Amino acid sequence: MKPFLKSLVTISALSSLVIIPAFLSVGKAAAQTQKGTDASYIGAGVAAGVTNGGKVNDAATFGGNVTGRLKLGNTPFSARGNVLWSDQTSAIIPEVSVDVPIANKTNAFITGGYSFVESDGKPTPLGNRDSVVVGAGVESEVTKNFLVYTNAKVGLGAYQNSDASAVSINGGIGVRFK
Repeated sequence: MKPFLKSLVTISALSSLVIIPAFLSVGKAAAQTQKGTDASYIGAGVAAGVTNGGKVNDAATFGGNVTGRLKLGNTPFSARGNVLWSDQTSAIIPEVSVDVPIANKTNAFITGGYSFVESDGKPTPLGNRDSVVVGAGVESEVTKNFLVYTNAKVGLGAYQNSDASAVSINGGIGVRFK
């Protein structure tokens, strides 16, 4: 029985040495074909607040957005800027993102930043006071110079007199400048 186990272990070890590089090369090839997008762009679209803080001026608010992305070299990071506005005021949100290619000319990304509300107490699609913001989204080049993007942002404690977080869903069309 011992010689059988030794043979089984030897065959398994040799098989692993042959199979593992094959799997690694398939993964490498898949990573090379999923290039994502390296576009730096500016875009505009809609912004919809989907939460309510429970007090006056905390209602979910519909508005617009202007979004920009500046790709930071050959790193997976980008600098982003957003302005979300309502009919009363706007929130200015500088962010940094980690971008992950998920398909040809398409990235998924996660962001972190801070929201500066121009008039505290007035509603924006992302609450009515300054707050830390985290988010996630997808961007895709649809033609040589145009992209579509969508994202969700969460403003942590983004309502005055409330611990509630604000959530905004945003989307639009961007024009590549780099």
